[in-house]
Amino acid sequence: MVKRSSGILLPISSLPSPYGIGTLGKEAYDFIDFLKNSGQSWWQVLPIGPTSYGDSPYQSFSIFAGNPYFIDLDELVEKGLLNKEEIEERFWGSEEDHVDYGAIFNSRFDVLRLAAERGLAGDRRAFDLFVRENPWVETYAQFMAIKSYFGMKSWTEWDDEDIRMRKSDAVRKYTEKLHGDILFYEYIQFLFDGQWSRLKEYAHKNGVSIIGDVPIYVALDSADVWAEPRFFQLDEKNVPVKVAGVPPDAFTEDGQLWGNPLYDWDAMEKDGFGWWIRRIDGAAKRYDMVRFDHFRGLESYWAVPATEKTAKNGKWVKGPGNKLVSILNSWFHGLKFIAEDLGYITPEVAELLKDSAWPGMRVMEFAWGVDSYSDYLPHNHVKNSICYIGTHDNDTLIGWIESGDRKEVEHACKYLGVKDIKDLPDALIRCAMSSVSMLFIAQIQDYLGIGSEGRVNTPGTAGNNWTWRLKSGQITDALAEKILELTVLYQRCDRPKKKAPEKKETEKEEN
Repeated sequence: MVKRSSGILLPISSLPSPYGIGTLGKEAYDFIDFLKNSGQSWWQVLPIGPTSYGDSPYQSFSIFAGNPYFIDLDELVEKGLLNKEEIEERFWGSEEDHVDYGAIFNSRFDVLRLAAERGLAGDRRAFDLFVRENPWVETYAQFMAIKSYFGMKSWTEWDDEDIRMRKSDAVRKYTEKLHGDILFYEYIQFLFDGQWSRLKEYAHKNGVSIIGDVPIYVALDSADVWAEPRFFQLDEKNVPVKVAGVPPDAFTEDGQLWGNPLYDWDAMEKDGFGWWIRRIDGAAKRYDMVRFDHFRGLESYWAVPATEKTAKNGKWVKGPGNKLVSILNSWFHGLKFIAEDLGYITPEVAELLKDSAWPGMRVMEFAWGVDSYSDYLPHNHVKNSICYIGTHDNDTLIGWIESGDRKEVEHACKYLGVKDIKDLPDALIRCAMSSVSMLFIAQIQDYLGIGSEGRVNTPGTAGNNWTWRLKSGQITDALAEKILELTVLYQRCDRPKKKAPEKKETEKEEN
């Protein structure tokens, strides 16, 4: 169990930068400074893998790789791998507070190819060592190079059946044919890994740890499924038989049809869950704590026939449960886990959570239904839990107050003794900060008082998700001081000791 503390949720993509999307550059280091100055011990990020169609960080081309969009281009200029003009002449998008993924896609890889052409020779020894120590890199690079060769189509639609089925002769053929492209994709992972490692080290030096997110499922169009189809519910042509989703809930009346291939848990168990051990080992190298997304899917998962258009006609199927959880706990003693235990929680899921000893989540925006008991109400929080105002799937606090269920908002006001609704945001933050939960996490939007325009994701929708960004200058010293006051008040950090003023020369002489 971690000590009583707090942190802020901010995706890497949401950081300010002059290149259309947040990166691992100066603004990331500045945000760590902000976290330190505001008394925060944790920075929670969303998945950091390369994103596919739809730009969701929960649909990545690889469970191991880093997103090339996040590579700091200014550092590559400092290393002599790029010229400033080569970056500035590109179009990165027209809005400072939104990501234009089309513009990023069209510009980012062009400049990264220039950097790879210039840097690979000089970095060769370190690069070769990186590839040897990370076997996934070669498979990922092969996948991306072949995918690019076939016009970025999903691997299930590649024109060559032999490479689609990953036959050994075809792999050798394309590895030789696309050798240069494979080196490029390997090299940009080398760049990402170096930048991430240095950022993480800087965070640790400043008392900040990183919470990462591990989606329970992987994307069908990924190196992971292409390379190891035996661990997924696919037919003899490697086409999904059933896919993932969740049944109808408070978010969507049709449920959510995620479309991810489901695991063949029997095959994984026979392999000693080695696939999961490798996956979490990769996460442990990136993060200090892992939020295990859709934890309830380990007890039972919603299986939908692949031919369905909605998630309505799925059914619950038993998952690996404590067989997998106990393996992860025994292998990763130093890594902390958070169970994303939201959604329909049965007694069996609650029992699995208890057996795991992982902290669950208490989301304040879910607490105020007036007709039922809620574990999310502050007086029902437990120490071994993480308290959130809302997650990346929720509206911002201001957005929830303005457009949420009126009865729930009124209930929150009554519970907190708030007479004027404009005082509700501060009251909710104070209440959450005072929670007995060992850790409190807020989205930066809620400290800034940003409305629904700052929402990161609306589940079950497509089009304008994952695009929100901070503007330069929104994070201030005054905001850090305000958050620090609350954090100290509710004993989630100690007030930093102020340095004694240096003595003047005259004072030194008198002494």
